[in-house]
Amino acid sequence: MSQTRIAVVVGSLRKESLNRQLALALAALAPQDVSFEHVQIDDLPLYNQDNDGHPPEPVKRLKNEISRADGVLFLTAEYNRSIPGVLKNAIDHASRPYGQSAWAGKPAGVIGISVGAAGTAMAQQHLRNILAYLDMPTLNQPEVYLQNKQGLFDDKGHIGNEDSRKFLQGWVDKYLAFVKSHQG
Repeated sequence: MSQTRIAVVVGSLRKESLNRQLALALAALAPQDVSFEHVQIDDLPLYNQDNDGHPPEPVKRLKNEISRADGVLFLTAEYNRSIPGVLKNAIDHASRPYGQSAWAGKPAGVIGISVGAAGTAMAQQHLRNILAYLDMPTLNQPEVYLQNKQGLFDDKGHIGNEDSRKFLQGWVDKYLAFVKSHQG
């Protein structure tokens, strides 16, 4: 059985990031033949088109990790009603130079969690607009805008609430089926 590789891009650098915690919890819901591989974005320099011809090593690594993946899972925080700058920077790096995007054709999943009642709805909408331009087929339904509440995560970092676990299991299953439907 071949392994399905999902590149996980968490748009938050915070040590106690809720989105990083959610990424780990979602990975625990996946079957054994799926690997969730976290992509490092905290060491990328600010995007500068002057470097397109000779990208720094962290940019080469990023593009290679995305290229090897069967799908990409984006977990975004919401900063000022949009995606964090660090996430946009990573997206810009891996999409350049023009015509050499590592993102093109990669099936994407978009999800996020925050302390606010609207979850990360605005950030996800902005991210979906970017992904459409990048030619990334994106799972549209179900949408997931999670609000962090007491008991969502258990003491082991798994989804602790049964209803939330069932809902997120359905989302993971649908996303992985979506990725497989786009494989060679």
